Amino acid sequence: MSLLHQETPEDIDDAALGEEYTKGSSHVILAGIVAAVVVSAAIAIYVLAGQKPPMATGEIEQMWAHPQHTESSGFDANGEAMAKESFDQVFVFALVKLHNQSDQPLFLRNAMVNTKLADGIHSSYAASAGDYDRVYLAYPAMPVPHGKALSLQTTIDPGQTVEGTIVSAFRMSRAQWDAGKDLNVTFSFSYQPSLVLAPKTAVIEQ
Repeated sequence: MSLLHQETPEDIDDAALGEEYTKGSSHVILAGIVAAVVVSAAIAIYVLAGQKPPMATGEIEQMWAHPQHTESSGFDANGEAMAKESFDQVFVFALVKLHNQSDQPLFLRNAMVNTKLADGIHSSYAASAGDYDRVYLAYPAMPVPHGKALSLQTTIDPGQTVEGTIVSAFRMSRAQWDAGKDLNVTFSFSYQPSLVLAPKTAVIEQ
């Protein structure tokens, strides 16, 4: 400082005021940060508290895939001769368990098996319980165990667990099926989100 300039009381007061202003500003910034953290934590707690667990849970206990080459008999329903047809398909069986962990009934409406191929997702609806049993009548040598069918029009009461087997069929060759991946089953319920389950064990090829 120049010797020609002497601090006056006004200068001292201004310096003190600036120092106090700087201190006050830092306090405001700190308080703002703390407030933001508290608000963020409150929002996170509110969101987590508002999230409800899914009403339906389940698992695929076992899954089988059976390639089947089929040829028509060459006769129609009236016994008239017609051209024979042949095609390849893959039957997919899944032994599943579904559980209602809510306090309201669940209304199962359908199930769909999905597999991902090079050209996209291929899906096939599961057959009804009656058609499941008819598969074994049409193919007596079917190597997959003939268990109890899972009804796709069933009500699962609160706390109840249902178990059964479903079957679906894909019109494709075994080579095409073997190229697939990300196999899973979608279970659809009335008025509730769908439940997607993937097998936890290797698919049994029969």
